[in-house]
Amino acid sequence: MSGHVTRMFCAVAAGFALTASGLATGCSAGAGAGTAGAGTAGARTAAAAGTAGTGSAGTGAAAAAGTGTAGTVRPSLSGRTAQSAITCCDVSAVAATSAGNAWAVGRGGGPQTAFLLHWSGTAWTRVPSPNPGTARDLAGVAVVSAGDAWAVGYTSSRAGKDAPLILHWNGTTWKQVPSPDLSVSSVLSAVAATSADDAWAVGTTGTGHPTCGGCNTLILHWNGTTWKRVPGPDLRAGSGLDGVAATSAGNAWAVGYTPGLAGSTLILHWNGTTWTRAPSPSLGHASYITLAGVAAASARSAWAVGLSGDSTLILHWNGTIWTRVPSPSSPSGGILAAVAATSARSAWAVGATDSGNTLILHWNGTTWEQQRSPNPTPGHGEYLTGVAAASARNAWAVGYAGGGMYSLIVHWNGVSWSTMT
Repeated sequence: MSGHVTRMFCAVAAGFALTASGLATGCSAGAGAGTAGAGTAGARTAAAAGTAGTGSAGTGAAAAAGTGTAGTVRPSLSGRTAQSAITCCDVSAVAATSAGNAWAVGRGGGPQTAFLLHWSGTAWTRVPSPNPGTARDLAGVAVVSAGDAWAVGYTSSRAGKDAPLILHWNGTTWKQVPSPDLSVSSVLSAVAATSADDAWAVGTTGTGHPTCGGCNTLILHWNGTTWKRVPGPDLRAGSGLDGVAATSAGNAWAVGYTPGLAGSTLILHWNGTTWTRAPSPSLGHASYITLAGVAAASARSAWAVGLSGDSTLILHWNGTIWTRVPSPSSPSGGILAAVAATSARSAWAVGATDSGNTLILHWNGTTWEQQRSPNPTPGHGEYLTGVAAASARNAWAVGYAGGGMYSLIVHWNGVSWSTMT
């Protein structure tokens, strides 16, 4: 999991007053893995109540359908381990187009080294990545086809300046693609693509500020030839974007956080010409409010997830307005980091409970229900930060277990979620 999302969990943990065996354990291990860019990005939680998340869902993959019982307890899997293609790593995001084609990205397997994992239908294998700098972190991934995929994050120079990192898969190799030259430290958190000549990447610029009080949203667009910066609406300093999703060249969503009145969330919409801020429901006076992930099934159906106070936050777009949708209650709270959806009747949302266990929710067209969720080291820092689905019987969720000791990749087979062993 990227350092950005780690700090979102840790900011929440501070408000939950957790025990050492709960979510806070993962914070002490995972937060230390952050580099210059992740650390400065994480500092903005003091002002914005959230940091960057992974919003790779909504990149054209089909939604998974499943059944489950609301409020079911998560089984203990202490006798099993998650598939760990690399050890001591943060798996940030995942995207899939078919049963034989999925990508997962993150950081680990070497000092400050970004990694890329590919699912061939049989096994996850590590694929060589370019070597663009001294510190690297991949936070988002999007797949258009077997020969076209994007991964984004940041790279840090020896001088400590963070710069957007953009990698492209051409079916054979991953290559770094130039990003716009920005005058201040900047990071990318998520990417979405609808075709070979239409992709979006979002994040935060101005991350070198001690508290990120000078941060603002960053939006980049791929037109088939180059990545260019696209202006967003005029927002208060301290804003940032964590997730992005798109269904066509004329319909895209980006979500994140912005300082201001309690209860405010940040939702931006692309109509094919400009990005504008969309009205979002009031959430009262919760101490922590942020949107970490977004997914769009169509122009009339989209989901955004995150945190409000100590509770999971789910918002839905019905083609006219965004409204809050009830999510299954947890005895003491939780947070959602990513969502995937491609139909009005099927969506997945993943995150963690405040007690340090993974959290998976499913939308069946009427209600959100909690699913049985694998936990290799129960209560010791289990995080799910990315989710993607290729079919009703094939979905993936990624994160890490053991407070950052193991990469965590879990699979939905149409009946249940299980770790890869």
